[in-house]
Amino acid sequence: MGETTRGGQALLFLTDEQLRRGIEAMYFAYRGFTADPDRILEERGLGRAHHRAIHFIHRSPGATVGTLLTLLGVTKQSLNRVLRTLVEEGLVVQRIGTSDRRERRLHLTPEGEALERALSDAQRERLRAAYRRAGPAAVAGFREVLEAMMDPELRHHYDVTARKGEP
Repeated sequence: MGETTRGGQALLFLTDEQLRRGIEAMYFAYRGFTADPDRILEERGLGRAHHRAIHFIHRSPGATVGTLLTLLGVTKQSLNRVLRTLVEEGLVVQRIGTSDRRERRLHLTPEGEALERALSDAQRERLRAAYRRAGPAAVAGFREVLEAMMDPELRHHYDVTARKGEP
């Protein structure tokens, strides 16, 4: 990677091939990152959309359907299918909002919490092993890259959830 300094500021120049390799690495890393949860979900007849919904409901108990729509970036029809399945499977409950009765507030059931824990444990183990192998500087750099790639609206949601518990 070519790095030069202009006016005291380090600039990074990457070739198209280096960027392609980064894209490819992200695809393969994502495949590995989702492999273990996919096996757990498959046993229950669920998929990645269910996993993402469970993850964000866990991170923001009582979130509205509207908030979940924003976080997941899916259509209302698609989310309703996912939520219907999660409710039928006893993993999620919908409660009427206290200040606005039109709102549906989403919460994981104890069974949903157990499934979320199993899915997250698998991903945490993979991430923990990769972080240990790469070292602290690489971990900080990786997080910086991921955060820089986020759309501003989603970055705001990410920052809010980070303040709730994890650095």
